[in-house]
Amino acid sequence: MKKLSSLMLILTLVFVNNVIAQQAEKSQLEKGVNFIQTKTYSAEDDAGILELYKNLRVADVSDGMDMVGLPGTGLVDPSIHACWVDLKDFSHVFRGIAVTARYVPTQKPALPAHGEDFAKWEGNFYNAYSSEAFTRVIRPGTAIVIDDVEDRDIGSIGSNNILGWYKLGAVGVVTDAGARDTDEVGLENVPLYLRKKGRGIRPGRNELESVNRPVTIGGVLVCPGDVVVADGDGVVVVPRAVAAEVAKYANAILTGDKAGRKSIYESLGRPLDKTVK
Repeated sequence: MKKLSSLMLILTLVFVNNVIAQQAEKSQLEKGVNFIQTKTYSAEDDAGILELYKNLRVADVSDGMDMVGLPGTGLVDPSIHACWVDLKDFSHVFRGIAVTARYVPTQKPALPAHGEDFAKWEGNFYNAYSSEAFTRVIRPGTAIVIDDVEDRDIGSIGSNNILGWYKLGAVGVVTDAGARDTDEVGLENVPLYLRKKGRGIRPGRNELESVNRPVTIGGVLVCPGDVVVADGDGVVVVPRAVAAEVAKYANAILTGDKAGRKSIYESLGRPLDKTVK
């Protein structure tokens, strides 16, 4: 109870700090102000947190969130689901640290000017407006979280770029919009969670608005540095401020669940699989 009270105090202080921060001058507001404060974390800090989550399931983490007083928080809408599922090795499952990107509908011309080479226009659009600048901050353990244009047929993610992100250290990708080349993505075994299939290219459709700022995915706030867990049950996001505490409760839940199911397996004479060992 004492630890839970301490946790609630931390959350209260975070809330109070945000309230204070939102007292901005008119001149600042006219230029634009970001009110949600974010933090940066070292690779060592990230690795330490991920070690706590290395075996946890979405269900365990959800229960852990309940136990720290955040029921329902972080549960991404189930319409955002695994692009592919591997029931043998569970290679679609990932736990990572959020790097966020937000794409918005573009107001730029949707087609090249008359007589302009399409390939040149396309390349210039990618570089100038719809880049993948977030790749510079990908490191081992990164979960790429992309807030994109949900109601347009855009495949911002494809088999080529997602494999490149994986090569840089990304363990998985979550988007509230679409992806293309999904057959190849499944063959590549790069974990991808999406709302729908998308087919169009980014140029003329969206542009990059921000990197490592708070985004919304499936009704959930995701800040850079938050913990992202994804499996066949969907996606859950854990605020970094409570990540260690949630993991403690979630691991206890997982241990109890494994022991209970192992006992039933043995009574049925069923060989033990990796989910109960």
